Amino acid sequence: MAADLTTDKAALRARALAARAAGGDGAALQANLHDALTPHGGAMLAGYWPMRGEPDPRPALAAHDGPVCLPVVPGPAMPLLFRLWRGEPLVCGPWGTSHPSDSAPLVEPAVVIVPLVGFDLRLHRLGYGGGFYDRTLEKLRKHAPVTAIGLAWAAQALPEIPDEPTDQPLDMIVTDKTILRASDSGGAVDRSVDNA
Repeated sequence: MAADLTTDKAALRARALAARAAGGDGAALQANLHDALTPHGGAMLAGYWPMRGEPDPRPALAAHDGPVCLPVVPGPAMPLLFRLWRGEPLVCGPWGTSHPSDSAPLVEPAVVIVPLVGFDLRLHRLGYGGGFYDRTLEKLRKHAPVTAIGLAWAAQALPEIPDEPTDQPLDMIVTDKTILRASDSGGAVDRSVDNA
């Protein structure tokens, strides 16, 4: 069973990565992300430094009305740490990541923009397979409510991603075509379209 799940996810990952490489409408993506973040003004916002064709959250980070932080990968199979970022130069981390230096204060975000490889309409996320964001969201949510916003091109949508007990749900997925939100009833999805 586990081998089947791994094989299924590997095939879905390859499909979604090919779709991500094609990109999408950057202006529409930024407009939708701005709309999604507007209610969170003043909150500590975690973004990421894009790599491998990931949609770029940096314009939204620059426009955010509040403090911003970036993730740090402390090691394999560990939750991410977050360091305050005020625009200073970044240092290189493992697996091609970039993050603030060790002199930047550690913080805990209230809103996390989450990179992803693929997603489905149930707001399930497919990542690179390391489990970093699942561990991180689980840890953060033990202390306080955290809003997790997946960022993707609409073409990265998959029919259904097999989920596991360790998977952490997203509260929203922002694409260049739509904003998908978890509703208050049973995890259904509000397929509201902004800037489509």
